Amino acid sequence: MFGKKTLTDLIGELRNDPQVTHWHEVPEEEAKTSPMPEDMHEKIKKALNDRLINDLYTHQRSAYEHVMSGENITAVTPTASGKTLCYNLPVLQRHMINPSSRALYIFPTKALAQDQKSELNEFIDEMDVNINSYTYDGDTPANIRQVVRKAGHVVITNPDMLHSAILPHHTKWISLFENLETIVIDELHTYRGVFGSHVANVIRRLKRICRYYGSNPSFICTSATIANPEELSEELIGEPVRLINNNGAPKGRKHFVFYNPPVVHKQLNIRKNATKVVNDLAARFLKEKIQTIVFARSRVRVEIILSHLQELVKNEINRRSIRGYRGGYLPNQRREIERNLRSGETIGVVSTNALELGVDIGQLQVCVMNGYPGSIASSWQQAGRAGRRQDESVVIMVANSSPLDQYLFQHPEYFFEGSPETARINKNNLIILVDHLKCAAYELPFNRGDTFDGEDVTEILDYLTEERVLHDTHTQWFWMNDAFPAHNISLRSAAQENVVIIDQSAVENHRVIGEMDTFSALTLLHDEAIYLHEGTQYQVEYLDWDEKKAYVREVDVEYFTDANLAVKLKVLEIDKEKQAGNHMIQYGDVMVTAMATIFKKIKLETFENIGSGPIHLPEQELHSNGIALTFADGTFNDEREDVIEQVLMGMAHVLQHVACVHVMCDKNDLHAVPEVKAVHSQKPTVFLYDRYPGGIGLSESVYNQINHILKESLDFVWECPCEGGCPSCVGVGGTDSSLQVKKWVLKLVSQAASYD
Repeated sequence: MFGKKTLTDLIGELRNDPQVTHWHEVPEEEAKTSPMPEDMHEKIKKALNDRLINDLYTHQRSAYEHVMSGENITAVTPTASGKTLCYNLPVLQRHMINPSSRALYIFPTKALAQDQKSELNEFIDEMDVNINSYTYDGDTPANIRQVVRKAGHVVITNPDMLHSAILPHHTKWISLFENLETIVIDELHTYRGVFGSHVANVIRRLKRICRYYGSNPSFICTSATIANPEELSEELIGEPVRLINNNGAPKGRKHFVFYNPPVVHKQLNIRKNATKVVNDLAARFLKEKIQTIVFARSRVRVEIILSHLQELVKNEINRRSIRGYRGGYLPNQRREIERNLRSGETIGVVSTNALELGVDIGQLQVCVMNGYPGSIASSWQQAGRAGRRQDESVVIMVANSSPLDQYLFQHPEYFFEGSPETARINKNNLIILVDHLKCAAYELPFNRGDTFDGEDVTEILDYLTEERVLHDTHTQWFWMNDAFPAHNISLRSAAQENVVIIDQSAVENHRVIGEMDTFSALTLLHDEAIYLHEGTQYQVEYLDWDEKKAYVREVDVEYFTDANLAVKLKVLEIDKEKQAGNHMIQYGDVMVTAMATIFKKIKLETFENIGSGPIHLPEQELHSNGIALTFADGTFNDEREDVIEQVLMGMAHVLQHVACVHVMCDKNDLHAVPEVKAVHSQKPTVFLYDRYPGGIGLSESVYNQINHILKESLDFVWECPCEGGCPSCVGVGGTDSSLQVKKWVLKLVSQAASYD
């Protein structure tokens, strides 16, 4: 009988694995502490002492002092470094000085809000004082809501609830807004892109209502490591902030391993499927009952890994001790999984980035990532879920064959030595700004000469008057529509509504099992799609697009589905342009039309295509920003059109993936479209565009960095070990023309990158 292997044993085995391409060790660090502030109330000190906390970490002490002196702060320290005390201590101290003071905590997810409420209430109980702390979200019962509005000293909510339920009904929240001293914005780094741009406008509305009631709260932001936390927080709240980054928390030894699966097809440089490798690696740890978290990029991938892992370890451990976790699960299901992770009843969890944020899920020792999460900041957040209590931990990132992953694994120094990415928002995106001005006018009339937190919006208010949304009395603008604007504006996506997923497996009892945004539903909830939920397969029997309902039934099949989107692009206006060798780079407004066309059935075990079918859903339109790389006349001479199309597809493939690394975004946020004869120029063109209405600054950032991105793209294709084009470098391989495509891509990129 063999003895049980320890984590140290398994780390030793991993060190000898030939597929490990880079091993990075983060050494353990001792804590750096400061004594308790002298002015801190004795009851707070006693509660800390009862928890065996006799000193504060240096960053906690700095945060306390700067908040108590009236400054806005942004605390940036690693996962599990005690950021909670950076805001709980000053909030509680302010209450002890002024018992009528109020605080508003904003968390990006309900799970985080529930987690923090439990933590805060335990602390308040230990202080033995009368401070009421409540969550206010979609799950709060109606009879409790009135209590929260009247008596909540600390109201814990999320941006969606603040936007649609608190600000529009501010007259019910007078005691909160009149006495609001502190606003906490946790997980600041999540407020980027379209979500961050919306939330910045929600904050503008929040500050406007505070001023109306005579309060001027200070902001406490906390963030994981990004390149520009100060800039992002100042843009988000519209005020100067003090950066707190003197982390004093101890750290356990962490091994960060890059694992590149073996090549199974040398000519095409195709590697063993990353999902299979992730299953094998995670199973090694789970069989020894070492608590492990696996991160996957998509809901579908979570469910595929979950079902395979449960099968792999069924002889050693109970299948139910490995769970899935992702958006779309209902709240009570997610709370149960979190509890079981903390108690140790659940040994393994397979999650999307929904568990990337700081929900307390206890002591995990291993983190396995199925592919690069899309940003350095996100990778370190996921890595931080292992070894949260100063113990040794291991993080394994498994590459797939995509250019993004292979580029990163070729350049580990970019990941480990480069600075993390810059998070961007565009709160003056016209579509987003107009939406929130409607909400703001509903909440309080605008006076002539008013700004929207410093932004002159007179022209937009006049436009809304012409559209008969506002009424202009010459001194004020009033809301005059019957509709309630906030309900029609989603902070999370370009789409305004979610599709509800209804399980009708049981004849008597149809039940809602999840929901999905409309853009994702195009490719994941079409008729005959296989939808996976907690390892169970469902087939979509009917998608009622008008009513936004998908009716599903439980099935047991050996395949999953994957759908294609057909995209067309039209340039509306060119704002900037510059030469790239003989070629041209342009940036401006674009109109994109997308349509789901066909779906493929892909075998679970071998990932081979075993069938397909049409999708009948309406075309979706998107007005956004993008860049065009237009090639000069005569570039392709007399090449056939099908060859030109393949070359442009190769260009689009590599540019999209390298650009995503440099502008901190998922490849789903920045799309690439090749066109043999673009409508605006009649020339061969590759487009990159923001997949959000009005754009969020991604393609503009690509335009500004284009020379560097082109040179990096050239290096990446040149260094690819394939013999003649492969799915990793140019997106195609194994055809007579793939070598030709690779040569052309190298030639075109080198021409475009040769300018200064």
